Amino acid sequence: MPTRHSLVLEEQRHLKWRALDPLEQGLMVLCGIAITSFSVLVVCDVVTRAIGHPWLWLQEATMTFFIYGIFIGVAAATRRNDHLYLAVLAESLSGNKRLFFEIFNRLVVLGVAFCMIYFGYINFLDGFKSLRMPSMTPLSSMYAAIPLCGILISLFTIEQIVNGWRWGFPDIDVDEKRMAL
Repeated sequence: MPTRHSLVLEEQRHLKWRALDPLEQGLMVLCGIAITSFSVLVVCDVVTRAIGHPWLWLQEATMTFFIYGIFIGVAAATRRNDHLYLAVLAESLSGNKRLFFEIFNRLVVLGVAFCMIYFGYINFLDGFKSLRMPSMTPLSSMYAAIPLCGILISLFTIEQIVNGWRWGFPDIDVDEKRMAL
């Protein structure tokens, strides 16, 4: 994939595998579709209720787009390193201390991702016992987003751990440190 079509910043490139760039782009598009659909369906739900003819399926669809938008967004944020985690301490350090804290932070994220996979899968299986109204689809259709998100977070976190170990983690520019103060 040409660099000009990548969403990865050049200062972050050494932490990313080019093979995962299309996946990141796809996640960003899906997240945009989910959030846009959620917003449009909320407006439609309000309008149809206001005119006295509610569409019952709108709440179900809205909830689905909201849940998938959130979990797809979390996975994309992990790849982009845009999420909030234990980064402040690590960014203030350099050398081996920086490497230790960066790896530690990502191991914490990896632990959370494994919990999402395990417990999300349990919820997914349990969701076949309950049905959504009015479509009568199993709740598992929504719960599937949780272990899927965990798998993607694991993949992206392992990518950053491997590449950070090999190539190091970027230091903050002196100008950026001044602006943060």
